[in-house]
Amino acid sequence: MSSILPPSNRLWWKESIDKTEWTWIGIAFVWGMIMFVMMIYWHIYGKQNLSNEAYKTTPEMFAAKAEKFIAENTIRTETDLEIPVVKVPPGGDGYLIARLWNWYPILELQEGKEYKIHLSSMDYNHGFSLQPVNINIQVIPGYEHVVKMTPTSTGTFAIVCNEFCGIGHHTMLGRIYVK
Repeated sequence: MSSILPPSNRLWWKESIDKTEWTWIGIAFVWGMIMFVMMIYWHIYGKQNLSNEAYKTTPEMFAAKAEKFIAENTIRTETDLEIPVVKVPPGGDGYLIARLWNWYPILELQEGKEYKIHLSSMDYNHGFSLQPVNINIQVIPGYEHVVKMTPTSTGTFAIVCNEFCGIGHHTMLGRIYVK
């Protein structure tokens, strides 16, 4: 039997495996082991995956923490969107709420300072994609995700929802200002 021709015997699973097939099985196994080791390497040294914290919470508890944070740190309101701009204290915690179909509030950060940004969803799964930086987190209701970040450049950064969350998904945008 060869790996190219069909088996001559209808009970093909009882026939011995050809040398060519063993070769391909070996190649696939070795490649799988290489990729397994590389996943660990990429996580530790590649900086592609964020190591973040996540805690169980309820939408009500997270909303209460976020509203308290917003009330204490609001510096202005974006007139076109009627969304508060909140200055996160350097080295402090910031809170972002994902809900149909916006990110609330707008955060203002300082370049070179480390922050812990807390994310949670009030309703459905949402995606937190910070552009043009490659930060992607799936934000799930009932969990508080904590992302550590240190802005390295100033500007306006867009938050895009990259998990389909309903008919208004295409309008679910947010902002982070870095001064």
